[in-house]
Amino acid sequence: MSLKFTAGDLTIHRIIEQETTFLPAHEMLPGLTPEVLAGNRAWMKAARALDDSDTLILAFQSYVVKTPHHTILIDSCIGNHKPRPLRPAWNMKTDDTYLRGLSAAGVAVDDIDYVMCTHLHVDHVGWNTRLENGRWVPTFPKARYVFDRTEFDYWTETNAKTEVPPFVDSVLPVVEANKAEIVRNDFVIGDHVRILPTPGHTPGHVAFSFGRGKDDAVFSGDLMHSPIQTHFPELSAKFDVDQAVAAKTRRSFLERYCDTDTLCCTAHFPSPSAGKIRRKGNGFVCEMA
Repeated sequence: MSLKFTAGDLTIHRIIEQETTFLPAHEMLPGLTPEVLAGNRAWMKAARALDDSDTLILAFQSYVVKTPHHTILIDSCIGNHKPRPLRPAWNMKTDDTYLRGLSAAGVAVDDIDYVMCTHLHVDHVGWNTRLENGRWVPTFPKARYVFDRTEFDYWTETNAKTEVPPFVDSVLPVVEANKAEIVRNDFVIGDHVRILPTPGHTPGHVAFSFGRGKDDAVFSGDLMHSPIQTHFPELSAKFDVDQAVAAKTRRSFLERYCDTDTLCCTAHFPSPSAGKIRRKGNGFVCEMA
């Protein structure tokens, strides 16, 4: 299983926290018909994206990207000591899997220059903070944390109505520590890192493209959760706040990158999780690296 890729002058490491069954395919993808699942079950199982009970298998992971100038973490996964009662596998975790993964990639928490969040859902912000003497403090003390303005404002307003625990324990402490960069879509880091708006899953969901002068790699976040959504871009996930916009965004994204050399690094596709987008009939396929 590959945990390391190169693209242009980038070195990319996958940091896997969990790779496991998640939800039944029909529950996760409400538009998935029994006929479509039956016609795609074999290759999905062969790709280790579906188990024998038709439950989707997802990876929960971060990417560390080393450019010639910076070391950047994309999404910070689930985290430890976080109260997540609705997800027993995530609730009050105390394992060292994630930090061991960083260490195996030759990365220390002090090495990270930027933490960039595609969006602010629970499994993408968890290691933003760690518990120290009863307080949440930034896990990556030398990093600037990049949050999209639309996304941050959406969760600020939502949290004001009803407390959103991941926002409270994994985002606000970063802001309070003056480590946050709340940015708009024109934000760049040098000549290597750009934001690509990809709304639908959440209002301010973004992808990040990396490369000097062209997109050598793109990090798609929760634009898609399972490989079947490349074949059928109109299949939106139950967690997409606007399923119609998510479907339109997904097809546009896949059209943008199909038949290019851009390495598409997905958040949740099973290992190896990264590949090149190619056209397939009326849809697409991610040919894994």
